[in-house]
Amino acid sequence: MKFDSTLLTNQLEDIPKMTQAAQELGFDGIWTSETAHDAFLPLVLAAEHSKDMSLGTSIAVAFPRSPAILAYMAWDLARFSKGRFILGLGTQVKGHNVRRFSVPWESPMKKLREVILSMRAFWDCWQNGTKLKFDGEFYQFSLMTPFFNPGPHDYPDIPIYIAAVNPMMCQLAGELCEGIHVHPFHTAKYLKEVVWPNVNKGLEQTGRKREDISLSSTVFVIPTDDEQKMPGYEFTTRQQISFYASTPAYRIVFQTHGWDDIAEQLSQHAAAGEWNEMPNLITDEILDTLAIRGTWADIPKKLLERYDGNLLDRVSYYFPFMPGDNDEGWKASIEGFKGS
Repeated sequence: MKFDSTLLTNQLEDIPKMTQAAQELGFDGIWTSETAHDAFLPLVLAAEHSKDMSLGTSIAVAFPRSPAILAYMAWDLARFSKGRFILGLGTQVKGHNVRRFSVPWESPMKKLREVILSMRAFWDCWQNGTKLKFDGEFYQFSLMTPFFNPGPHDYPDIPIYIAAVNPMMCQLAGELCEGIHVHPFHTAKYLKEVVWPNVNKGLEQTGRKREDISLSSTVFVIPTDDEQKMPGYEFTTRQQISFYASTPAYRIVFQTHGWDDIAEQLSQHAAAGEWNEMPNLITDEILDTLAIRGTWADIPKKLLERYDGNLLDRVSYYFPFMPGDNDEGWKASIEGFKGS
């Protein structure tokens, strides 16, 4: 199992220092997210200031960008990083697409399929000289003159990971993608009963095998080394789980465990803006099913035990890596993964 870091910063000028620190500690990869800032820009700096870590988006929102724009950015990042770039895409939910990005919400699974296939049409055109021709329901591409063609390079096989929660998106990932970004709001039971059966259906459609796809996730952990900090980690985790569980798009996780009533109560509290009430509904049973407690050194072993049977291939902790903030703890976890 690979152990990655998540970089979360407001300042691009901090990325070189953070990347170098992550490289020195021994993380396997770096992920950037698209929250208050663009997910791609930090990776240009991360590629420049790292040697062998993988670099990827977890995730970049797909639909506000044309597949052509995504294809160009991924092509340049793959070349510049010498093949270390992973393109992680997600659909986001309807509200963000319509109200934050002002793009239509239409058949997200079908549309994301076209994003993937049309990007690969661009890459094939640039690498192999094929004629650009993609004619889908949502996207049509047929123009590529020499002036706009970046040409081939040595790293054309760009891995695509997609965020997948529900069965059809898991099948799409199994059919077309090199990886899945599993939502942090997950359990081992949900992975076994929902995610993997549907990933396998997709793999079978295209004659692929388990080793052809990688599952990555950010996981909830509660470090227990520092008794003063531990309650804060626990409360923040309860708070985040309650927020995700209140979102209808993610309800399938609680349904897998028969916690439908709690999910409904959380949705009602969220609709009423009663955010402070929500963490109280996350019982110890729920918390310990979604999160892992332990010392920084012990958490890797517990994660490997929980995800035994190759449920996940790479993980990062839910809170971001910040250089100088508990480096000894991070080092203990890194050593735990490397020694397993």
